[in-house]
Amino acid sequence: MKKLLKDASVTGLVAGFIVTLVGMTSSAVLIFQAAQATGATPEEASSWLGSLCLGMGFISIVLSIHYRSPVVVAWSTAGAALLVTGLRDVPLPEAVGAFVVSALLILICGFTGIFERMMNRIPMALAAALLAGVLVNFSLGAFIGFKTQPLIIGVMFLSYLLSKKFCPRWTMLMVLVAGVLTAGLTDRMHFSDVGLAWTHFVFTLPHFSVSAVLSIGLPLFIVTMASQNLTGITVMRANGFSTPVSPLLTWTGVINLITAPFGGFAINLAAVTAALAMGPEAHPLPRKRYFAAVVSGVFYLLIGLSAGTVTSLFAAFPHEMVMGIAGFALLGTISSSLFSALKDESDREAAFITFAVTASGLTLFGVGAAFWGLIAGAFTKLLLHKKKSV
Repeated sequence: MKKLLKDASVTGLVAGFIVTLVGMTSSAVLIFQAAQATGATPEEASSWLGSLCLGMGFISIVLSIHYRSPVVVAWSTAGAALLVTGLRDVPLPEAVGAFVVSALLILICGFTGIFERMMNRIPMALAAALLAGVLVNFSLGAFIGFKTQPLIIGVMFLSYLLSKKFCPRWTMLMVLVAGVLTAGLTDRMHFSDVGLAWTHFVFTLPHFSVSAVLSIGLPLFIVTMASQNLTGITVMRANGFSTPVSPLLTWTGVINLITAPFGGFAINLAAVTAALAMGPEAHPLPRKRYFAAVVSGVFYLLIGLSAGTVTSLFAAFPHEMVMGIAGFALLGTISSSLFSALKDESDREAAFITFAVTASGLTLFGVGAAFWGLIAGAFTKLLLHKKKSV
């Protein structure tokens, strides 16, 4: 605890809050939509979000402190999108059984070390390009926000530039304050919809059916590993953190098993929100950036206990403001990732193709663009290198 307090910082506190803010406002609605697809009650839907947040908070706090490295986890956004349509007409007990199977498969990947060995073979240039491709749309979204909220985004962008010039360490705090003040003064905050609602954790006994496992469990496992954990590990490596992968996956698998009967369908390593905690905005010294992940974990624990209250609170922030905060926070990470990806001429074309496919948002067979970007880049690198060697 003394070490944690020593490494605490205001920038880490702000980064941790932004991690939670972006995570909650970006896709929390998908969780409720997925729960409703099974006919879940409002209490059961609250249990889904609450159990996920408790699991995420526990892992982020414990593993970040243990490894002294930012370990940021999230629910599987790709998995939630899959469940919104895939859970229709699937009874809740069978859906929970499919969640348990997916969690067991993730646990096996972590325990055996198979996934980590695969990740260690990915060239650094492709990993950096993959990271840039995943994040670039968030920064683009920040500037697209000029269309609907020009004053809020304009003030935030000006605050970003001035802070970068005069007080770079406090850039994201200044952007956050500028966004909140501008939104408040222009009556864009909607606190009237905020209400007190504690989480009701509802246990559902799993029921295992072949159809649910094949249609829900296996696809959920695949998209979580290919679209989420793959990208999350890439973000860590691209930011210079060599945290061992297998124990992280093992822990997410264990927590998934525990939370599954309460609706915790999939917890995985975060990508976009992790980048917010791993960059220089969280702290100039990489060895102290884990504090931001711990802070986000504390916020997620609080949300887990009061899912309804905090969800309505975060919903009070304008969407454009949230996108602006995330987009401006990621500008430095994206530019440095692109530089790393393209600086070596021999890997430049393969890296750019990885970036382009990933940034395109391509989805095939339920698997997201990050996976296909990596496949396209690896195939390009292999083909061009073979051609040059002939």
